[in-house]
Amino acid sequence: MKEFRRRDFLASSGATAAGLAALTSAAHAAQSEEGDSSIGKTAHTRFAVNIEMWWKNLPFLERINQAAALGFPAVEFWPWKEKDISAIARASTELGISIAQFTAWGFRPGLNDPANHRQFVQAIKDGCQVAKQLNCPMMTVVGGDDQPGMTQEQMHENIIAGLKQAAPIAEDNDVMLILEPMNIRVDHKGHCLYGSAPAIHICEEVGSTHVKINWDLYHMQITEGDLCGHLREGFKAGQIGYLQLADHPGRNEPGTGEVHYNRVLREAYDLGYRGFVGLECRPLDTELEAARRVAATDIW
Repeated sequence: MKEFRRRDFLASSGATAAGLAALTSAAHAAQSEEGDSSIGKTAHTRFAVNIEMWWKNLPFLERINQAAALGFPAVEFWPWKEKDISAIARASTELGISIAQFTAWGFRPGLNDPANHRQFVQAIKDGCQVAKQLNCPMMTVVGGDDQPGMTQEQMHENIIAGLKQAAPIAEDNDVMLILEPMNIRVDHKGHCLYGSAPAIHICEEVGSTHVKINWDLYHMQITEGDLCGHLREGFKAGQIGYLQLADHPGRNEPGTGEVHYNRVLREAYDLGYRGFVGLECRPLDTELEAARRVAATDIW
C-alpha cells in the first residue's frame, strides 16, 4: 500500500479547492461578458424562480419578465385564484418561459379532513383547466394543519383517501399532483405532514403515476437532514415528482446557509432528475446577487 503523505493530501485538497474557485470565477466572468441574461442558463439544473418570493415589490407579470431577463427557463407560483391566468399564459408564451408548477390546494381547508374532499376534488378539476391554459405539467397540494381529535395516522389516511379521489382526474388531464411535506420546527408548526417517509408512504398507497412528492429540500433539511441519502430513497421508491430548495437558516438562496447544494444537486442529477428545481427562497440581498449564487450551485 502506498504510504499516506500529509503533504500530498494537502496539495491535492488545495488544488481541488482552487479548481472549484476557478470554475466559479470563470462562471462569473462569462456572465459579465454575456450579460445578466445568461445567469439563469445553467448547465445541469433547470431552475424555476418562485415569483411569490422574488421581486415582491413588482407587479406580478413584471416578475415573470424579470425571471426571463436573467435567463431562467421557468417560474413557479402559489395559488392561481385571483391571478390573471390569461395574462400569465400570454406572458410566458411571449417570453419563452415555462410555468413549472403552481398551488392547487393549500393549507386550509385541510385535505386531511374528509369533510373537505368534495371541495378538494372540485379544486383539482378547476386547477387542471388552469394547468392546461398555462401548459403547466404539475400542481402542488398540501396536506393541512393538525385536525382536533385526529391522530397523525388518521390524518394521513384521510389524505390518501382524498388523493385517491382526485388521482383519476389528474390522470385524465395528464397533470401531476405533487404533495408537499413541510417542516414543523421553523415554518409550519402544527402541520400534519413532514419528512420523506410518510410522504412516500402516502404516495405509494395512492398508487398513481400522477400523484408524487413535491420534495422541498429546505423542509427536508430541517426535518430530517441527510439530503442525499433520503433523495436516493425517494428516487428508489419512484415517488419524487418535483424538487424545491432554499438554504437554512434563513430560507434564502443557496450559498447563504449550511447546505452544500452543489453536492445535493449533483446527487439529484446523477439519480436522473431532469425536471425543474423550484427556487422557493427569499433573496438575501438583491435578486441579481441571488441569481449569481444560484448559478454557482450548478458548478461541480
